[in-house]
Amino acid sequence: MSRILVVDDEPHIRDVICFAIERAGMTTVVARNGAEAMMAFRRGNIDLAILDIGMPEIDGLEVCRRIRAESALPILFLSARDDEIDRVVGFEIGGDDYVTKPFSPRELVARVKAILKRASGIAIGQQPCLTQGPIRLDRDSRSVTSDGMEVGLTAVEFAILATILARPNTVFTREQLMGAAYGAGIHVADRTIDSHVRNIRAKFADAGCTSVIATVHGVGFKLAPALGT
Repeated sequence: MSRILVVDDEPHIRDVICFAIERAGMTTVVARNGAEAMMAFRRGNIDLAILDIGMPEIDGLEVCRRIRAESALPILFLSARDDEIDRVVGFEIGGDDYVTKPFSPRELVARVKAILKRASGIAIGQQPCLTQGPIRLDRDSRSVTSDGMEVGLTAVEFAILATILARPNTVFTREQLMGAAYGAGIHVADRTIDSHVRNIRAKFADAGCTSVIATVHGVGFKLAPALGT
């Protein structure tokens, strides 16, 4: 049974989220602020965190930064703002998804399930390891390396890269990558996929791989030609 850390300074929002999560068969751990969130995270046995961005003192973005320094725990942000810059920052520091308030509890649960599915191992029929050029992705260990250097990806980033590596000669539309990363029936804005791709590129650049995903203008994305040859 998945354990979800719910972090929000508004009691009503926490209650709504916990009711929806528990009704879906998962359990919840509640934190009222960033400090409590970090204590709950360090106690362990958490499968995903739902973080409100707009908390006083230690906000959700800072909690994410601190968690990312220690763990690849899946993280879903909640925010009262729908500005693109907020989404971009959230993804750049390691968030897997971003939901704005007011939200549909049913949609929130669907997004949580999609992220957990992506973070949970390999589906039947999938290759456990994918290698293109210096890049190696191992589904069993949920690890990615570039020339032997580990590249830390979120669950959604991992799913996008695995989809592209598995079919290196295919150009994927944003809709196809959305389906691979989030599952069917969940609407995600185009700019969300673009943010994840930018984040993947930046992480590989830090590892010394400057070409990993190529943009095919007017269509979508594919593996960079230098890797697919």
